[in-house]
Amino acid sequence: MTATIRLDHRVRFLWLLGALVAGFAFLLVKITDLQVINPDRYREVGIEQRTFVQAIAAERGTIYDRNGVELAMSRPARSVFVDPTLIDDPSGSAAQLADALGMDPADIEKRMTTEGRFAYVARKVPAEVADRVEALGLPGVGLLEEPERFHPAGDMARSILGTTDVDNVGISGLEALYGDQLTGTPGKMVFERSPAGRTIALGEHHQVPAVKGQDLVLTLDRSLQYETEQVLAEQVAANKAKSAIAIVSRPETGEILAMANMVADPETGDVVPGTNNAALTTVYEPGSVMKMVTVSAAIEAGLVSPDTMVQVPPTLKVGDATFQDAEPHGTVTWSVAEVLAHSSNIGTIKIAQQLGKDRLHRALLAYGFGQPTSLGFPNEQSGRVPDPSNPDQWWATSMGTVPIGQGVSVTPLQMLLAYNTIANRGVYVPPSLVRSTIDADGNEHPLPVEEGHRVLSQPVADMMNVMLRRVVADGTGKLAQVHGYTPAGKTGTSRKPQPGGGYVDQNGVTQYQSTFVGFVPAERPALSIIVIIDEPRAGGYTGGMVAAPAWSKIATFALRELSIAPPATDVPAGGTPVGERSARTPEGKVRGPTADLPVASPAGREVAVGAPR
Repeated sequence: MTATIRLDHRVRFLWLLGALVAGFAFLLVKITDLQVINPDRYREVGIEQRTFVQAIAAERGTIYDRNGVELAMSRPARSVFVDPTLIDDPSGSAAQLADALGMDPADIEKRMTTEGRFAYVARKVPAEVADRVEALGLPGVGLLEEPERFHPAGDMARSILGTTDVDNVGISGLEALYGDQLTGTPGKMVFERSPAGRTIALGEHHQVPAVKGQDLVLTLDRSLQYETEQVLAEQVAANKAKSAIAIVSRPETGEILAMANMVADPETGDVVPGTNNAALTTVYEPGSVMKMVTVSAAIEAGLVSPDTMVQVPPTLKVGDATFQDAEPHGTVTWSVAEVLAHSSNIGTIKIAQQLGKDRLHRALLAYGFGQPTSLGFPNEQSGRVPDPSNPDQWWATSMGTVPIGQGVSVTPLQMLLAYNTIANRGVYVPPSLVRSTIDADGNEHPLPVEEGHRVLSQPVADMMNVMLRRVVADGTGKLAQVHGYTPAGKTGTSRKPQPGGGYVDQNGVTQYQSTFVGFVPAERPALSIIVIIDEPRAGGYTGGMVAAPAWSKIATFALRELSIAPPATDVPAGGTPVGERSARTPEGKVRGPTADLPVASPAGREVAVGAPR
């Protein structure tokens, strides 16, 4: 019995000894690993447990107009946050903070009782609100400085500039299109904290500064943008219209100097800048301003000249539809120039019948219709040009509607660029809205220039220039005249397609969109402008009565603002200007048909009978 007990004690002793040896061996291995093999790795783990990283937001780049005036910029703002671990009385603190912020106390208390050490309460509050919060001195409530987007001119050009969200991310307009360039690179601040949450003064502490985003320099002119918006607002109010669009550009370079979209509030009647850049993101049936394309294509094809006489009957049947002019008349004989000046539907259709549907279609594509411009603006539309080879798009009546600008849809910018082609003596020049970027070091980088292409020969473009002057001098566009200058342009009044089909609204009323588009001075075009008034209800509704006066006001201001004097030379009777203008873009060949054209709307089947000029 005694021997057995001694044996058990010996076994237990051996097991204990083995356990101690194994423990010491394990400790020896760990100590060796900590002190000899991997000391740096464990030191890093310890630092990571004590180190905190706070992001430093990058300042968003500034957007300037062509003269260096700020249109959109970043400025300091403060946001209110809470650290729930430091709040002893959530209910009482929430009540005080809610009074300063004008918020629901229950919502704030919920944020004060969440897990974690950080929760936003209000982002980028006004300075006076931030001061009230700071004055409360509440434990666990702090203020964090963040940049916010600021527009010095308020809502001016809002649909072009676009907006950012609360985190300064672009969500529309140029803010979204150039988001990568404007955003910049965030920085960070690294520091050590004790387990109690206090910063260790002598601990790890360094900062990686944020890099500001690139600046954008636009082609817009702030003064001209403001004046254009004011003129449109007055015209919308005077004519009780729904909205209005205007674009001002330099034909030779394609630079957009102003692009305004004004909308009437249906409840208050106030006219304010729209949030949607309708000049690029909406399409409309342009009406008679499209007749310039039909006539120029026929002259280019050698079928007619400005002096060719056209017999214009009172009515003309095309397919199963009968067309007439806006002003009734008997059978008259007009020259092609007179057909354009009087904006004759029948005369234009007869010219188009000589041209044929295929050559008319090619001309529309060459002028840039049916395809988006090179701007790449968010949600920019391509418009719709019916394909004569597709029976689902081109009907028997299309030879009557398309030549006079119905059954085809375009954006306002596309329409302006077509007239720029005439101003540029037959060369289509792509538009530009952003001139350059400026990096963080202050170096300016001009954006690549898009190449243009030739649409018309110079003599034909010069003929069209002279013919369009006549529209303003003694045709339908007399109210577009500018004192001391010679404008050239065209009126257009199109019936507005309705959502349910047709051109009559739910009240049985036909609504119109009125346009005037042209350039000035016609001898040496320096400015081009398009004005569109949507659904005018008072003071007339034709392009010559509603859009032309606004065009004249904008042109008068722009010519003075940009110091554009009347040219000393004129265009002789033959149509060739004295002296040559240098074109910015190379003269390429006429662009051929596009393979992936969008499908025309069934509304295109609707026939414009007697559409006004």
